[in-house]
Amino acid sequence: MAVIRLVLPLIFVMCCVLLQSTSALIHVVGGTNGWEIPPNATFYCDWAKPRTFGVGDKLVFPYRMGAHNVLEVSKADFDKCGHDHVINMFYKGPTLIQLNTTGDYYFYSGIGTHCELGQKLHIQVVPGRGFSGRGVRFLEVFSRALAPSAPADQEKSAPHNSATSTIALPFLGLLSCFSLFMFLI
Repeated sequence: MAVIRLVLPLIFVMCCVLLQSTSALIHVVGGTNGWEIPPNATFYCDWAKPRTFGVGDKLVFPYRMGAHNVLEVSKADFDKCGHDHVINMFYKGPTLIQLNTTGDYYFYSGIGTHCELGQKLHIQVVPGRGFSGRGVRFLEVFSRALAPSAPADQEKSAPHNSATSTIALPFLGLLSCFSLFMFLI
């Protein structure tokens, strides 16, 4: 009984911390491809198309410093891959950007001709909840996370699944609290 009195407040605090943001999503730009020169010019547009980006969501641009960067630019600069009105420049990867306001956001890599080769992303942030484009299967996410990594030559030829690129963290918090509660009973 004494153990339950000590553990229940801990469970409550853990649930509150893990469930603090019930609608924010983390979008990993490009899914398992990450932020790199894409296989085709419409890759990042195609990646963003089924998703909804909500206020409070976060974008993660996974890349190595020096190989790529992320420039947030105006629409005019985005269209011509120009540098006239750079809003923000991020060069230490991976980059995490929180989407705090509604509207259009334009990003591209300012390294060499990466932008001209399609390493550019336009998203529109809407009020309300974000959406990953399709349901994320719990077992799929964890089996992929626990699977041994493939050799580098197999990773390039394997098809990429973008369903696991966006994870709702509150779901994981709820699941861990439920599991701990069931363990104690």
